[in-house]
Amino acid sequence: MHELSIAIRIIDIAEEESRKHDDACVMAVHLKIGCMSGVVIEALLSAFEIAREETLLAHAELKIEALPVKVRCPKCDCEQLADSIQCLCCSVCRTLSPEITQGRELEVVAVELEPLETVQ
Repeated sequence: MHELSIAIRIIDIAEEESRKHDDACVMAVHLKIGCMSGVVIEALLSAFEIAREETLLAHAELKIEALPVKVRCPKCDCEQLADSIQCLCCSVCRTLSPEITQGRELEVVAVELEPLETVQ
């Protein structure tokens, strides 16, 4: 279950941002997770619940945007959704594509902070 180590790293990143803003309260962390990232979102949410206890993120939530797989189609010469993670074909012309343009992401894209005097 590598999701626990991922959750701990997410907390580290959010705590660093909090410290940069006078220890502001972390309200939420926004993530983008591609469906080929190898992360099980439900497992990450469970790991985050455990890992956030007694941290600056004790009441924070994870807001996750799950990203589908996109490929660059060599025939259409544009980015298209893939049929599935098992079939990396252009969804328009069905040509097999070797270039994945989206779907491997695991990114912290935003940390929502609230000044401490507002929260208390």
